[in-house]
Amino acid sequence: MSDNPCPPGPPARLPRSEVPAADVRRFRARLHAFFDATDDEGRKWANATWGVYAFYDYDGEPIYIGQTNEQLRTRIRRHLTNQRTDAVAMRVLDVFEVAEVEVFPIWDLQGTSRSDADARQRLNALEYSAYLRAIENSRFKAILNEKIPPVSVPIELPPSFRFDLIHEQTRAESGHPDIRIARRAETISRLAAVARERGKVSDGLRRVLVIQAVRLAYLAASRLAEVEGRPQPDPDAAFDIEALVGSVLFEPSDSADNTGDEHNYDE
Repeated sequence: MSDNPCPPGPPARLPRSEVPAADVRRFRARLHAFFDATDDEGRKWANATWGVYAFYDYDGEPIYIGQTNEQLRTRIRRHLTNQRTDAVAMRVLDVFEVAEVEVFPIWDLQGTSRSDADARQRLNALEYSAYLRAIENSRFKAILNEKIPPVSVPIELPPSFRFDLIHEQTRAESGHPDIRIARRAETISRLAAVARERGKVSDGLRRVLVIQAVRLAYLAASRLAEVEGRPQPDPDAAFDIEALVGSVLFEPSDSADNTGDEHNYDE
C-alpha cells in the first residue's frame, strides 16, 4: 500500500446563485419581490399582459417609459436582467440607473389578441399619457426614450404600483454622487461610441445623448454646489431642453395624425 495520500478532488462548483456580485444579487432579490407583489384583488401586478411601465433613477426622476402586450413581468425582466432590448443594447438605458419601477396594467385586456387594433390603440394612449406625466414631473422636462411614443389623445391613468428596486446597502454605496457622476459619464461615452461606430443611428439616439449630457451636467453641478455649500442649481435656469433638442412631445418625422402602427411595442 502506498503511504501517499489521495490527491484532492476538484473544487466544488460555485452555486449559480452566488456567481453574480452582491449588489446584483440584492437587486434581483428586490426585482423578484416586485414580481410577487399583488393588488387588492390578489393579482400580481407584473402578470398583466397589457400595460405600461416607468423607470426612475436614484433621485426619483423619471427616466424611461415603455409599453408591452406580451406581459409586464417578461418585458421588465428583459430590460433589467437579460439586457436583450434595443434600449439597453444601444446604451440608451443604463440598468444601473434604474432604482424604481412603476407599472400601469390594463387588466380588462387580459387574454386579448396582440393584433387587436382597438387594444393597441388603448395601449398607445396609455403609454403617451404616462410619457406626458413623466415629462411634466421631470426636472429637465425630458426623459431617455429613444422613440417618443405615438401621439395620442391623453387618457386618465389607471391605478399603478410603484416599487423600490434598490436595497438600502446598495443605495448607500452606489447612490453616492461621485459614483453616479462617473457611471453617467461612462454611459454617455458608451452611447457616443455607438453613434460613432454605427454611423447611421436614429435621431432619437442622438437626442438621448444630449439629454444624458444635461443630466450629467446637472448632477456634477449639484455635487459642486454641495461641497461648496451653495444652493442647488435650478435646472429651469440652466437648461432649455427645447432649445437643445427640439420638442420632446412628438417625433419630428411623425405626422400629427400618426396612429403609431409602426411603433415597436416592446422597445
